[in-house]
Amino acid sequence: MARPRIVILGAGPAGVGAAWQLVKQGKADVTVLEQRDAVGGNAGSFEVAGMQVDYGSHRLHPACEPRILDDLKGLLGDDLLSRPRHGRIRLQGRWIHFPLKPQDLALRLPFSFSGGVALDAAKKVFRSKNGRNGHETFTRILENGLGPTICRDFYFPYAVKIWGLAPDELSATQAHRRVSAGSLGKMVKKIVSIVPGFKTPGAGRFFYPREGFGQISRSIADAAIELGADIRTRSTVKKLDLGNVHRVTYECEGETRTIDADHVWSTLPITVLARITDPDVPQEVIDASSQISYRAMVLIYLVVDEPRWTEFDAHYFPEAEIKLTRLSEPKNYSGGNCPMGKTVLCGELPCSVNDEIWKASDEELGELCRESLERCGLPVKARISEVVTKRLAFAYPIYREGYEKFFRIQDEWAQGLDRVLTFGRQGLFAHDNTHHALAMAYGAVDCLDGNGRFDADKWAEYRGEFAKHVVED
Repeated sequence: MARPRIVILGAGPAGVGAAWQLVKQGKADVTVLEQRDAVGGNAGSFEVAGMQVDYGSHRLHPACEPRILDDLKGLLGDDLLSRPRHGRIRLQGRWIHFPLKPQDLALRLPFSFSGGVALDAAKKVFRSKNGRNGHETFTRILENGLGPTICRDFYFPYAVKIWGLAPDELSATQAHRRVSAGSLGKMVKKIVSIVPGFKTPGAGRFFYPREGFGQISRSIADAAIELGADIRTRSTVKKLDLGNVHRVTYECEGETRTIDADHVWSTLPITVLARITDPDVPQEVIDASSQISYRAMVLIYLVVDEPRWTEFDAHYFPEAEIKLTRLSEPKNYSGGNCPMGKTVLCGELPCSVNDEIWKASDEELGELCRESLERCGLPVKARISEVVTKRLAFAYPIYREGYEKFFRIQDEWAQGLDRVLTFGRQGLFAHDNTHHALAMAYGAVDCLDGNGRFDADKWAEYRGEFAKHVVED
């Protein structure tokens, strides 16, 4: 019996992960279409000043499923490094180590903050349970769990910067899926987990490839190609025609091409899938797609003429007056020493497509990044020899209050399509890490049997597990 032909749309971790497992298990012949010139999607890497840099700050967390982590260790070998987490958060003008350390909290926290947290904790003991009844919101969940002080001075201003909305406009789902330490108890547990004698496996550490985070997707793609997968970059999907045999139309280097498939697995944003599918998509689905949105981001790379800027891998900026949300130094993730006389800083600046930040020039964005660092006491003293920018239109799904209804309309439509699967971070409108995206890929392949039949009931069970994913910071 001939194996089914599966065309996968998108070569991020979910796309290449599924392709690799499909050909590895001999379940299908696979073609992957990717619009960029390299695999990895937003979890990819590229070169700046002779150094591999990522699309923002990425880590492979120890929470990765053991079977997936074992596979990655097998692919990457000694190139998959175990690294200590060593970042800082700016809080009321002071720098606090991240992950949080007990000694830092005891000695460096502003008294107004630590005192406020202590008072909030005391009040929580006596707070009536009735005060927690009613409609759940992002604001209510975090204030009940963490107290007003942490919310006011950290989570709420950070939320405004990341998602561009006031906390009251965000769904409760945002709190459940995006804030791993959603209560004081969980926060204390995280802090204690890195203390010698109480340390849990993997606490305070992460995995990172020697040649940039994109090496994960590149290694998976190489393994898939070696087993017969066809991965086509610079291939932008334009149309999906559904019939007895599905037909995908795409553009590659100015030429329009088509490919037929028995199954189409899409990691594209679900709103994009609705726009390219034929026959006509119900108007209700089109209308719903306009009611959910993604937060965009501009990434600003400063090439600095010095071996290392600081010892820290990442700096976090919750304060509203600092425009950046995070700044990372890729060299400190990999522990690399090349190039010897230069380092690269990557500033993250959330925005909306076509707003003033999105449209700003590289020179303007470089100056904005430099000024932000100077304003918080971290001036770049060495010469900045180059500024490079990248723009991500689909950086984060925005969980606006009430978005669930509109996503459900699109999701139910997509699930009703014959031999079409939508999965991955973008496809399921999920706030997920790379290890979560790979779990989706492995789960999807588990649901395809040796005869090319996809088990929808089993996939529904996997979807239930995916809904429990919480982003690792």
